[in-house]
Amino acid sequence: MSDTPDSAVRTYIGRHRDAFLRDLMEWLRIPSVSARPDHAADVRRSADWLAAKLAETGFPVAEVWPTDGAPAVFAEWPSGDPEAPTVLVYGHHDVQPADPGDGWHTDPFDPVLVDGRLHARGAADDKGQVFFHTLGVRAHLAATGRTSPAVHLKLLVEGEEESGSPHFRALVEANADRLAADAVIVSDTGMWSETTPTVCTGMRGLVDCEIELYGPDQDIHSGSFGGAVPNPATVAARLVAALHDEDERVTIPGFYDRIALLTEAERELFAELPFDEAAWLKTAASHATLGEAGYSTLERIWARPTAELNGIGGGYQGAGGKTIIPSSALLKLTFRLVAGQDPDAIEVAVSRWVARQVPDGIRYRVTFGASTRPCLTPLDHPALQSVVRAMSRAFDGRKIRFTREGGSGPAADLQDVLAAPVLFLGISVPSDGWHAPDEKVEVDLLLKGVETAAYLWGDLASLR
Repeated sequence: MSDTPDSAVRTYIGRHRDAFLRDLMEWLRIPSVSARPDHAADVRRSADWLAAKLAETGFPVAEVWPTDGAPAVFAEWPSGDPEAPTVLVYGHHDVQPADPGDGWHTDPFDPVLVDGRLHARGAADDKGQVFFHTLGVRAHLAATGRTSPAVHLKLLVEGEEESGSPHFRALVEANADRLAADAVIVSDTGMWSETTPTVCTGMRGLVDCEIELYGPDQDIHSGSFGGAVPNPATVAARLVAALHDEDERVTIPGFYDRIALLTEAERELFAELPFDEAAWLKTAASHATLGEAGYSTLERIWARPTAELNGIGGGYQGAGGKTIIPSSALLKLTFRLVAGQDPDAIEVAVSRWVARQVPDGIRYRVTFGASTRPCLTPLDHPALQSVVRAMSRAFDGRKIRFTREGGSGPAADLQDVLAAPVLFLGISVPSDGWHAPDEKVEVDLLLKGVETAAYLWGDLASLR
């Protein structure tokens, strides 16, 4: 029997599996740790390596783009069909710091393949998930007999994601014309589990905030002055206490304005997932769940906005007592945002809330760091359905379920600047240990990512 497109894809992947893994392991040996200045040359070497490998794969354009920090890689492969849609794949080539003394059982930058698992820093986050696109596009061409992809295919692989992507938005804005796309595929995410393939449909945004509170010009005696002047540490405690009501809702006026509410269909889909709350609590190193009333744990961390106290300080912290009114106190807060919330509006709302809460006699300063916008793709979006169909083919017709990501990332900048839907295609699973010692990727799942990509370009092209 002659090869069907599916069997042709799998045959091609099988024939090139070993070479693909050898190349990936070579890339993983480059310690592209963006957070450490002493690895800046390694991050540049990683970018150069990837650009050369993309050119070898067949991309006519493969460039290293400098930024004010670490370099990114851009590649482009036109379809040859002027009516074909344009798709931009996003990922990152920098990795988290890793030292053998952190608890690794192997050298983090000397990849080891054991029992179908590839161990190395970056194996899952994110070099493995970027690299599967190189074999995926080649399998797509081999199975279809094409000489160029069915879509105009672009890649943008940044080098600072693990350092907060400080220069990413500026890079996207400066190159918006070259990055223009009808859809963005983010391969920097994961699935629910090995046996429950899923597609992520959105990420939360982030606003971080520091509140400095100043009372007396110096620490003063609590016996001589206590009860007669405002105490900045007390004010800090009252601010934190006022941040949530008895139902764990954020009390800042306007905080929930215009948010995208969960539909009943989405809540039902979340409820279908095999969620073990007791096991989740162990992962969270916690002993009970707590959150906004009326929502499940998954709904709280995926689809509801939050306000969290990350740090609080002020006054004497040493052994024993010291009877003072401290001169200052400090709060560090972060706000996770969902679709419909604008980081700029949240910053204004927080500033106004603090101004109303702080009493006379306390000077204060509210400082905001870089913010990240939320992103969400509707379940009925045609491009999302293409991802679902392609993944289902790769997983032998298995039903693909839906998740969201409680964390935040630069994908929303692509959605915001390029005005294109963001779709997530990731095959990593929780046991892969992102950012942890002994990070790994399941090779069989990595090849499922290759296969999904091979099917996806034809499916997206059919949408036109």
